[in-house]
Amino acid sequence: MEEAKVNPCEGCGSASTLRCPTCIKMWRPSSYFCSQDCFKRNWGAHKAKHEDNITYTGPLRRGYVTPMRTVPDHIEKPDYAVTGIPVSEHKARSDREIPVYSTEELDKIRYSSRLVRECLDLCHRMIRPGLTTEEIDIAVHEFCLSRNAYPSPLNYYHFPKSVCTSPNEVVCHGIPDSRPLQNGDIVNVDISIYYQGFHGDANETYLVGEVADSSKLLVRTTYEALMKAIEACKPGVRYSEPGNIISKYVEERGFSVVRSYCGHGVGRMFHCAPTVPHYAKNKTPGIMRPGHVFTIEPMINMGNWRDQKWEDDWTAVTVDGQRSAQFEHTLLITETGVEILSGRLETSPPLEFLE
Repeated sequence: MEEAKVNPCEGCGSASTLRCPTCIKMWRPSSYFCSQDCFKRNWGAHKAKHEDNITYTGPLRRGYVTPMRTVPDHIEKPDYAVTGIPVSEHKARSDREIPVYSTEELDKIRYSSRLVRECLDLCHRMIRPGLTTEEIDIAVHEFCLSRNAYPSPLNYYHFPKSVCTSPNEVVCHGIPDSRPLQNGDIVNVDISIYYQGFHGDANETYLVGEVADSSKLLVRTTYEALMKAIEACKPGVRYSEPGNIISKYVEERGFSVVRSYCGHGVGRMFHCAPTVPHYAKNKTPGIMRPGHVFTIEPMINMGNWRDQKWEDDWTAVTVDGQRSAQFEHTLLITETGVEILSGRLETSPPLEFLE
């Protein structure tokens, strides 16, 4: 039999193998004690590790978040990789002109978007009960490094991980952690990759094990709303129009559209003009022109459309704790219509909710 690993007691420093049961339940790094008596004597100091200042709206609870991973020096990085501040985006805010890319630049965006698709498919194949979102983050980070690419979310405004993972009532920007996915969960995986000076961006929501029909309907409706909005994209269409299409489709099925987050321009910068709201009767300016590259990424809720953030200042959740789903593609407006740069491949795993 393998000998149990011995760790120092948190109370007195002696050899210990007893783990705090509350730390185990909260998926926090293990704390060890030499005896029940030592555990009780040090409980007052130790219990502070269990305190959580997050205001939860639903059943989901945060797990342990590991330190930020590093990227080797030889990999080209965006301007925020060290400081956390995207200086180029700040400078572009005063110029709301939508970028028009050259053929050479579009080829690079197309390749970054292809990497995003390959990485999404990798994550899709991983999804199962018991998998942690931390494991998804590791896979995404290692995939990017293997392609000499940079995971765009990493240190963007100090975001601590290489991917956003958003289970159940998390609307978007969930931080990967130690919580295992549960049978019946849904989880959104949002991949963005920077390669040769250009970003690609896409996300999908996946079913974890056996999922209730109500959640399947939410996920399917969100996907279909995105695809219907994409079908309408072509030169001359206003950037306000996708929101009208999405809202009509999902509200007829009893769902609501999140208003706090929008689609956006992507390419040389992670986020830039245009802004693409997903709700109806929005007043966003701009008309689609050939050479424009942007995302549409509706977040659709089972209940109230409003969201709020956890105290980590990233994780957005539904105010009523009901579930939310999201899908996203990077799109290019062509002379005659639209090209889905992050489109699914023949080798992509099937979307289970469409079967």
